[in-house]
Amino acid sequence: MKIALAGGGAFGEKHLDGLKNIEGVEVTALVGRRQEPTQAMADKYGVGFATTNYEEMLQRDDVDAVILATPTQMHAAQSIAAMDAGKHVEVEIPLAD
Repeated sequence: MKIALAGGGAFGEKHLDGLKNIEGVEVTALVGRRQEPTQAMADKYGVGFATTNYEEMLQRDDVDAVILATPTQMHAAQSIAAMDAGKHVEVEIPLAD
């Protein structure tokens, strides 16, 4: 499964630490608020695509599922956009405000 992670903070990094240990899982995209730290985290974990544009990531063919480790108030809109794009979604708690 090819996964995109949205949210490059501490919880996002915990997901990346765990995902690298799961056979058959590849993190193909990372989305963050600022490009420089997002790219640095992508480089650290071998993620090939880093962006600040969530919608751009959703258009990628190499993303099957999205993990949202973003602020709570963003979860509902980001989840709906991912599902509308045909992606599976895992939402870091809480699901929404």
